[in-house]
Amino acid sequence: MASTTKSLTVRQFFGKKGLLSEWHPNYEFREGQVRMAEAVESALADKRHLIVEAGTGTGKTLAYLVPAILSGKRVIISTGTKNLQEQLFFKDIPFLEKHLGKLRACYMKGRNNYACRQKIYDAEKEPILTGLEEVADFQIIRDWEKTTETGDRAEIKQLPENSGAWHKIDARAEACTGQKCTQFDRCFITQMHVRANESDLIIVNHHLFFADLNVKGDERGAILPDYAAVIFDEAHEVEDTAGQYFGVSISSAQVDDFARDTAALAGRKNFGSQELDRILITLSDKSAQFFGLFGAVEGRSGFKSHDAFLEKHEEEYRNVGYALEMVALQMELTKAAPDEALPLMARARDMMKRLEFWMEGRDKRYVYWIEKRGRRTFLQATPIDVSGMLDKRLFDAVDTVVLTSATLAVAGGFEFVQQRLGMRNARTEIVESHFDHQHQALLYVPQHLPDPRNQAFTAAAALEIVELLELSKGRAFVLFTSYSQMRLVYDRVSLEIPYPTFLQGTAPRSALLEDFRRTPNAVLFATSSFWQGVDVPGDQLSCVIIDKLPFAVPSDPVVEARIAAIKDDGGDAFRGYQIPQAAIALKQGFGRLIRSKTDRGVLSILDNRITKTSYGQIFFDSLPHYGFTMQRADVENFFTKITKK
Repeated sequence: MASTTKSLTVRQFFGKKGLLSEWHPNYEFREGQVRMAEAVESALADKRHLIVEAGTGTGKTLAYLVPAILSGKRVIISTGTKNLQEQLFFKDIPFLEKHLGKLRACYMKGRNNYACRQKIYDAEKEPILTGLEEVADFQIIRDWEKTTETGDRAEIKQLPENSGAWHKIDARAEACTGQKCTQFDRCFITQMHVRANESDLIIVNHHLFFADLNVKGDERGAILPDYAAVIFDEAHEVEDTAGQYFGVSISSAQVDDFARDTAALAGRKNFGSQELDRILITLSDKSAQFFGLFGAVEGRSGFKSHDAFLEKHEEEYRNVGYALEMVALQMELTKAAPDEALPLMARARDMMKRLEFWMEGRDKRYVYWIEKRGRRTFLQATPIDVSGMLDKRLFDAVDTVVLTSATLAVAGGFEFVQQRLGMRNARTEIVESHFDHQHQALLYVPQHLPDPRNQAFTAAAALEIVELLELSKGRAFVLFTSYSQMRLVYDRVSLEIPYPTFLQGTAPRSALLEDFRRTPNAVLFATSSFWQGVDVPGDQLSCVIIDKLPFAVPSDPVVEARIAAIKDDGGDAFRGYQIPQAAIALKQGFGRLIRSKTDRGVLSILDNRITKTSYGQIFFDSLPHYGFTMQRADVENFFTKITKK
């Protein structure tokens, strides 16, 4: 960093006549940005934790990046999405470097985002590719490997999202021989770690951060170097992501992949045998028998009958474990087994441990559940409460943790997020958006629709959506709390409107968004994955319609277990967990509409429980101060005024 900025304060940087005003072509002074930057600066200096809700348009990325850089400490920036991660590294960091000088910064992703050089070289000599598409993709990858500095697949724009060739040459840990690999020094993962150790600012995503936090202190070793502070952007996702990585899972797909990878390696490296083939066939057969015991109903369901299941099916369970152990032993006893077999042995025994943990079901701090996706069965164990784990592993272990998002407060307070995450004695700050929501957006709640729990709701909601889309001339997101409701309404509405329609699930998310942005008057029907992290500024998105208050499905096994735990502890699960969670989700959905000072549009929630119940006020108190109406005529007037402008 340039010596002239070493003593710089954030107010000198962000002030009305500060450095940013001189550098940025579209500079606009934002008092909220200064307040947030000073709060982050103070938290880093005082070694305190901080929660900041920063309204849309605050400019929060610079508000935490600048004090992190000026602190002189090693800071991890963790984002909810790879898109934001790349924006920080490829847009915000270069902008700051133009003026502050070269920064010691890097970004890190999960290993499956990077190519393995050794696998690429092996694939040129060994028959691992299947079909013309994989061969064509591999040629693209092979040519790119010769010039890339990072090995990050995001650089290959022409590679399909679901490329089978990439899956066969990526750098996943379960196939890595580490320092025994002849390409270790040139390895993209090795080089990524070298860059991280030389950096003061390391940009990761939540998945990588919690994968690292989960393995710290055990034989697998840390992924990230030591750090003094971590800043979570999109921090409303922290509880769910932490739950994934502090949990335990084993699936039929993992066993199938292991058997396939072992057979493929044995064939390529010439250490196979009839005995190994026989054991792998046995493993596949026993795995199919065992996972087939959990039924074929799609979706998620709880599992509470471990003792009864074990009593009836212990043999099928033990057979899978025995077969995994036999594969590992066979490779150990094979003199010709290459170094690449070592991670396969470790992988087999790790699966045995996870299967045993799930099947024994003894740890009452976890909820045990099953998920069926097509032919695949996933056995999951998720912590009911991650607050204790986060308190010990994160908040007690790191000097400064900053949580920021546009959606963290519920009715103006942070009690919910602090309780769920175990974050004690944190400083808190709410930075209001500088957008004029009262005039830029109109919130419409129709009163004539039936209760969403009534069977008549779907048909009535579809009619209301048609009316609203005619007023907005399309240009809308219609967001749902369930796939089934989305499909039912789409089938009714798409036939009644003259506008182009897009439906989630018919194409990759990124492709749907791109099609929506470039198609005039388009309407996108979608569910939860489009409620956040989607940015469509301008007239192209002028209406957001949400069918129901986004309460988590109470029958979902994790939600059900968390509700039960709160009730068992004497708490009010509805007001203490379900309402706050839904309020934050609603803020996320509505946050898609107003993305700039010139955006205008209508937000509609078709669930009038928000106006007819005592708890509805909590939702209103959590949302920005939009204009409000219960009359469709006001919606028509609003759009008429926009058109005249």
